[in-house]
Amino acid sequence: MRELVEKHFPFFKEPELVDAIVNVGKEIIVKEGEPIIKIGEFIKSTPLITEGLLKVIRQDESGNEILLYYLEGGNTCVMTVTCCMHQEKSKIKAIAEKDSHLILIPFHYMDDWMRNFRTWRNFILQTYSSRFEEMLSTLDATAFESLDNRLIKYLNDKQTVMGTDEFRVTHQQIASELNSSREAVSRLLKKLEILKAIQLGRNKIKILKELH
Repeated sequence: MRELVEKHFPFFKEPELVDAIVNVGKEIIVKEGEPIIKIGEFIKSTPLITEGLLKVIRQDESGNEILLYYLEGGNTCVMTVTCCMHQEKSKIKAIAEKDSHLILIPFHYMDDWMRNFRTWRNFILQTYSSRFEEMLSTLDATAFESLDNRLIKYLNDKQTVMGTDEFRVTHQQIASELNSSREAVSRLLKKLEILKAIQLGRNKIKILKELH
C-alpha cells in the first residue's frame, strides 16, 4: 500500500501521514457499475482513489438525478469527508465508472489529520475548491445552457475521463445524468450521428471528431 500512496498522492509530504494511511487504510476493489456510496446511508470512511474512475451523482426526493463530477486517481470525495466529520447521512451517491482501487480511511481519523498534517489539510481544502468549481459549472450548465450544449459537454468530459473515443453508456443513463428525458437525448444523439460526429452502437458511443 505504501508504494500506491507515494505514487498517487506524492503531495503527502509528512512521513507520519503516509505511515498513518498505511496503518489504518483498507484497500478495496470496486467493479465497474458498483456503488461505493449510497444516498441516505451513514458514511464510515473516506475513499482515497489510487486507480480507476468514480462518478458522483446528486438525487432529489423524486428520484431525479444529475451528474456532479468525476473523480480520478489521486482524488477523494470531499462530500464523504463532510458527512464523516458531521456524522450526517450521505446526500450523494458514487458509482465506479471503471474498475477502481480505493483506500478507505475510517472517519474518526479525519479531525486529527486535519489538525496534525498540513499536507492532508491542504489536500482536503484544495479538493473542496476544485469540486466546488465543478459543481458551479454543472449548475450553470443546467440553468443557462441548452440541452445540446450540455450533451456535447457530457460527451467531451466522458471521452476525457475514460481516456478513449468509445465507451459504454445508454441513452437512459445519459438522460438521467443530465436530468432530461431519454427521448430528447436520443434525438440529439441521432442528430450528431447524422452529422458524422459520433457513431451509435448498442449501449455504446464512439466519438468520430471533435465535438463543439
